[in-house]
Amino acid sequence: MKHTLLLALFASVLAQAEDIRLQPPKDLNGYFPFNPPSSLSEWDVRKEQVRRQILVAEGLWPMPTKTPLNAVIHGKVEGDGFTVEKVYFESAPGFFVTGSLWKPKVIKGKAPGVMFAHGHWQDARLALSDDDVVRKEIAAGGERFERGGKSIFQSLCIQLARMGCVVWQWDMLSDSDSIQFSREIVHKFATQRPEANKTQNWGLYSPQAESHLQSIMGLQTWNAVRGLDFLLSLPEVDPERTAITGASGGGTQTMLLAAIDDRIKLSFPCVMVSTSMQGGCTCENASLLRIGTGNVEFAGLFAPKPQGMNTANDWTKEMATKGFPDLQKLYETHGKKDNVMLLRGEHFPHNYNAVTRSAFYTFVNKHFKLGQASPVIEQDYEPLTKEQLSVWDDKHPAPKAADPEFERTLLKYFSDDAGKQLQAAEPQVLRQAVELVIGRTYDKAGEVEWDIKDKQDRGDHLEMTGTLANKTYNEELNVVWLYPKQWNGRAVVWLDDGGKTALQNDDVKKLVASGAAVLGVDLLLQGGETVKQTAVVKNPREFAGYTHGYNHALFAQRTHDVLSIVSFLHNAKVGSHTNPKTICLAAFGSQTGPIAITARALAGAAVDRAAVDTHGFRFGKVLDYRDPMFLPGGAKYLDLPGLISLNAPQLLWIQGEDKAPEGSAVEWLLK
Repeated sequence: MKHTLLLALFASVLAQAEDIRLQPPKDLNGYFPFNPPSSLSEWDVRKEQVRRQILVAEGLWPMPTKTPLNAVIHGKVEGDGFTVEKVYFESAPGFFVTGSLWKPKVIKGKAPGVMFAHGHWQDARLALSDDDVVRKEIAAGGERFERGGKSIFQSLCIQLARMGCVVWQWDMLSDSDSIQFSREIVHKFATQRPEANKTQNWGLYSPQAESHLQSIMGLQTWNAVRGLDFLLSLPEVDPERTAITGASGGGTQTMLLAAIDDRIKLSFPCVMVSTSMQGGCTCENASLLRIGTGNVEFAGLFAPKPQGMNTANDWTKEMATKGFPDLQKLYETHGKKDNVMLLRGEHFPHNYNAVTRSAFYTFVNKHFKLGQASPVIEQDYEPLTKEQLSVWDDKHPAPKAADPEFERTLLKYFSDDAGKQLQAAEPQVLRQAVELVIGRTYDKAGEVEWDIKDKQDRGDHLEMTGTLANKTYNEELNVVWLYPKQWNGRAVVWLDDGGKTALQNDDVKKLVASGAAVLGVDLLLQGGETVKQTAVVKNPREFAGYTHGYNHALFAQRTHDVLSIVSFLHNAKVGSHTNPKTICLAAFGSQTGPIAITARALAGAAVDRAAVDTHGFRFGKVLDYRDPMFLPGGAKYLDLPGLISLNAPQLLWIQGEDKAPEGSAVEWLLK
């Protein structure tokens, strides 16, 4: 009989393990190893994937439109072997980047350009340390001079300028002259703001901002990209000798810009490359960013170009044995093992002290061929005052400080710009983004097996219950099969908000009576009490990036489940028995309809027909980042209509959108 075909197909039995997704979510303090590739061809594929993941997560896929910088350079100060000027420019209309431009007093030919990002040192560019703090650093071996030790930022910039480099040292958001966002928003955000949580005119950290992949981290990386634009616009800067460095949060920015922008030729991220803690601040996290990856792999994206890093008595202290050997293997695969270096400094606390700075100078000197005596030792100088470095004055008035309306206007600008670009883009741009947002493609759906638990004869059909286990990802699903004894080769995957219990309805009975096999499933966290809020990490701050920067959203995980089912139907063969001739997808619930649209967009022709009711759902209308339908990036990529468009040219019956479908869903599924 024909029914033996599917019975044989589902006869394999396997030991079941608990779904790994039921474990507590991973957080920034997890373990993030890097597994180096066995070949460059393997690495090329992985590198492109991770690089795109960074760009998508930070709201830079597609890259925002580059508008005129309108750079203003003023207030030149002459120093001993260097000059410094005050700079501000617009990374986007009305969005100011501020900083100091340091140059050699005499420039011969083209000079190397260095970008210097800073971390969580408050008022980093403008502040000077107290005398007692400097003396303690000198006593501990971290600094050399009572004067020059007052500012690690001036020290590095002046020394590099004296070595012949042009240095752009800019302010992170909320720091020094960058005043358009408050420190509370950038670094100390704790509680969702009702006034910012709107479907229109939203603010940072809101579900809408996350759904559009807008974050402080993304804004800072964008400022770094535009900062490199500014640096390379200077005629005296050599585009073939560009470097970036920074420590702590500046180390994070260093890694990320080096990973996504090929114009950087040398990178030196300090006290941040680690298999341990990945960055604790809101400015160092973004939804989607580190799912399946981490800082060591981010650093690896820069290979085989010259890269240095250091350790301290912090989360980097095990880097010499956990992480760095893997980076060395990657560089060795490129034939450039000597291009990566690690400065051991576990006897120092978290730092960018004179010892570490000397290692950077020496590294730059070597690779940019500056001709300095090696190792390069920093020289003393007279620190400049805040007044000498501050960008804003009477002739150059500052923008409004900590303006919530500016925050919302800026996010709208970026959202509108992305929308225009995506509307005009090739479908592949949208598809690549959706693949990253969901975090799984159909061709990577995994190896799925069936474990039958029970079989009942229901007269004209068999009812089989059991589990589908995705062995690749350690996931499992409870399923029910209604299998007609006169099977016509058609299989219908029936999704419902209530899970597999929905197979009792009349439409399913019609399908079975027609000869179609129908599969009902409990997607992740279905089959019991309805989930009203999803799990988050223990971090008390109400920021989606702390959870979804490391874990897929429930919506994405349920989409993975559908891909597992479709893949199983296509690929699980036993002996000479055939798979279903036709695979259909049906979903009419307010939650499962959008999931089905998303899964079908990724599965493409693997699903022959789909019948879906979307209920007019839009990700941009979700007002709680713990909502089961919340999806980081869901709204940015043209929301559900964008996903619907990716179902083309496959057959689709759709209800809940502008145009009512013709005929019933069951009739459509039976064609």
